[in-house]
Amino acid sequence: MAQPSFAVRPRGHPNQFKGSKTGPRPPPRQRVESNVMVMPLARGLAVLECFGTEQVWMSNKQIALETGLPVPTVSRLLHSLVTLGYVRYDATQRKYRLAAAALGLGYAATADGAIRRAAGEEMRKFAESTDTYVTLGTRDQLDVIVVDSYLGSQAMLALDLTPGTRMSIVASLAGAALLSALPEQERSYLQGALEHKVGREWPAQRRRIAEKISQIRELGFCMSPGEWVPELSSISTPIYIRKRPPWVLSCTGRTAYMSRIRMERELGPRLVLTAQLLQERMAVVLS
Repeated sequence: MAQPSFAVRPRGHPNQFKGSKTGPRPPPRQRVESNVMVMPLARGLAVLECFGTEQVWMSNKQIALETGLPVPTVSRLLHSLVTLGYVRYDATQRKYRLAAAALGLGYAATADGAIRRAAGEEMRKFAESTDTYVTLGTRDQLDVIVVDSYLGSQAMLALDLTPGTRMSIVASLAGAALLSALPEQERSYLQGALEHKVGREWPAQRRRIAEKISQIRELGFCMSPGEWVPELSSISTPIYIRKRPPWVLSCTGRTAYMSRIRMERELGPRLVLTAQLLQERMAVVLS
């Protein structure tokens, strides 16, 4: 009997941000010839362009020097970019760095191959031993974007969850797991944006998200036993990385082989242990 297809189509990735680090840049208005440019957007992109492999963490004064923008303007732009999830702020260093939401603009966050290398082997082991599709994802605006994935050789799943695949935060288990790990301010902002996006469906979606977050606080993981597609069940758990945006580790398999009891007693706890192992490895790799 042919297996049903539940493919999710990925989107492409623009190029990584690039820019000269040789000295101060002219203000955006001097670098843009078009008279139809939206200057706040141009300035925000100029701020993002400052970050790269040579300068991962930057202060607002450094960014002001790079862009040629006034420090108060840079501070306002950074506040917005932090709230939106494009930039992350470290209060200890009082500096900023690109965050995972920059994936949607330039794939700069997933250029961090150290995370993928640290996670890859454990993801492969889990996928092969459980006959599931294991994914590693992070947030890009109102989506979870798949950064890496492994399909067990005996999983018999017609899913397309290759890197770059996007899943709506409000309509995916991984999205609920990711929300559970976000700082309160960021989570509140996102929930407001999600409410605006889904409209009248939001109360029901909010209850479902709250239920999954409660599962994570109680069990360490959340479950979806055939809730969206009856033939498919999933488990997700957040990965906390110091000074980095949270990530989410998930596994999806056929409901026939992923009963609720098996998810609660075997697969869920094992996924949490795998996430904890990845946290430890990433802490060493990224230190």
